[in-house]
Amino acid sequence: MKNSLHVLTILTAVVVNILVWVDVPAGQLAGTPGTESGLATFQTRCSVCHNNPVQGAPTASAIREMTPERIYDSLVSGSMKMYSEGLGNIQKQRVAEFMSGRPLGSAKVGDAKNMPNQCGSNPALSNPANGPAWNGWGADTANTRFQPSQSAVLTAAQVPRLKLKWAFGYPAGESANGQPTVASGRVFVGGDNGFVYSLDAATGCVYWSLENGSIVRNALTIGPITGQGSARYAVYFGDGHANVYAVDAQNGKLLWKTKVDPHFVARITAGIKFYNGRLFVPVSSSEEFSSGNRDYPCCTSRGSVVALDANTGKQIWKTWVVPDEPKPYKTQANGVVLYKPAGGSVWNSPTIDPVRQAVYFGTGDSTTAPAPKTTDGVMAVDINTGKLLWSYQAHENDVFMGGCNGPNRSDACPSPMGPDLDIGNSPILKSLPNGKRVLMTGTKTGEVFGLDPDNHGALLYRVPAAPGAGPSATGGRGRGNILWGGAVDNQNVYYGVGAMGLGALNPATGDSVWVFSPPPPARGVAAALGAAPTAITGVVFEGASNGMLYAVSAADGKQLWEFNTAQDFETVNKVRAHGGAITSTGAVAVGGMVFVGSGYAINSGAAGGNVLLAFGAE
Repeated sequence: MKNSLHVLTILTAVVVNILVWVDVPAGQLAGTPGTESGLATFQTRCSVCHNNPVQGAPTASAIREMTPERIYDSLVSGSMKMYSEGLGNIQKQRVAEFMSGRPLGSAKVGDAKNMPNQCGSNPALSNPANGPAWNGWGADTANTRFQPSQSAVLTAAQVPRLKLKWAFGYPAGESANGQPTVASGRVFVGGDNGFVYSLDAATGCVYWSLENGSIVRNALTIGPITGQGSARYAVYFGDGHANVYAVDAQNGKLLWKTKVDPHFVARITAGIKFYNGRLFVPVSSSEEFSSGNRDYPCCTSRGSVVALDANTGKQIWKTWVVPDEPKPYKTQANGVVLYKPAGGSVWNSPTIDPVRQAVYFGTGDSTTAPAPKTTDGVMAVDINTGKLLWSYQAHENDVFMGGCNGPNRSDACPSPMGPDLDIGNSPILKSLPNGKRVLMTGTKTGEVFGLDPDNHGALLYRVPAAPGAGPSATGGRGRGNILWGGAVDNQNVYYGVGAMGLGALNPATGDSVWVFSPPPPARGVAAALGAAPTAITGVVFEGASNGMLYAVSAADGKQLWEFNTAQDFETVNKVRAHGGAITSTGAVAVGGMVFVGSGYAINSGAAGGNVLLAFGAE
């Protein structure tokens, strides 16, 4: 950097300017919890050197391999001190945490070996397929998020008697992102602290931990594995650096690790799907957060789904949402090169259709124009080759990037902007009583649409998830929104619609059946119901932005039970822990117990937390 007069001139101008936080997506303000809130700072203050060819400056990819402590020390007292002037300490901390993918200090305190609640023994793991389980994001390959009675071992009559059995605190955790997977009487869960844990489902004692080094944001998947020594079953998951791991479910030993995308902000934010010896991996990106800054070489990241051999981690195929490779198309006056096309992140766990030998997944918006027809919709690809079978686009011409409202606006900023209507939730595949099938998903405008998987994705219906929901007059977000997904049982499909409550619809027609609205709080702001719901026979569980967990009747939407998770908890591992918002991953019901993580605070403006809670009926 010191040898580049051009770079120093730009940096001087940047240092003088105060960071315009209004450009940052909601929840990415300085001081908010969550390791991811530092990307906007990096893109607006650091990209000029680290994302452009500058002599002596490490690349952004190289920085992402560093520890948060090393990055932070460089900003505070090391070689980057002069370039970080004007940044607050919290901003420096968040840059270090995002780029490394974990909170400061987490490596020292996260290991299970240092916990007082270690299990007394580690008996041989039973076959995960033979007992009650909730495996992965949707509990099955169709992503129904429905647990049948024989696995739930919990009735509607027992739900009002649910009591907290134990709580586990994520050491140094700030945002409880991981949905627990439960199989063979054990809980497998990842955290934002760079660790994955195996716990006893009944007591919360810890069997093992694995330090993978980066945030694990979603549900882990358990499946058989061969050719890896004595390992019989593996835990499969992805991290914030787009790495996929296979870990021995018995003892936490790393079996293999594969990087599925080299882009410096490529990441895996949704659950991997295991089917027939293969893994289907959704790849998303943080690039659009503040890519509208003039010093950032926008944009080169594309969403994809990657198929891997579950036994070896070797790639079988890779399908891009944006099919064309990004190429340079303009050099700005400041010398920063711009690229296109880009975008189309896959934020959701893929859905498997054995009948059609297809994989279905929702796609995000485009980051650069023109927006391909595969963005903001649902794609269907061949399960064996990844070849596109069909796609349905819910929103056309949606091109969005953050950082375009400030004084340092990039020439890449789209016009018009957005409206940022990714299909971020997993499609749900459901067989109807008449023998027909429907593929359902929700939109950020609060609508549910059903597609015909047996007729090239033909639209069957598109309806508001709750009366009054739907797009605004200009086609953007209106009242209500669906971000994280739904659940379906043998009667209804259920979607959290934000401030408009929890809606139940007929999956065959889309007709509204009922809407649950939580009781108004005694004080404060009313809760938004945006987390992915979970269904068991007769009951739907739904989390709220204020930390409430509700159980309602599947028949009529009347409340059966509630619990306030936004409080401090005494934990089995003696870690100081508290709950917060439940706005992404949902509850898990297995073997007479209900498990839920509390405190999601990434890109949501909600209260963070670091606790996993386990409930049982008394």
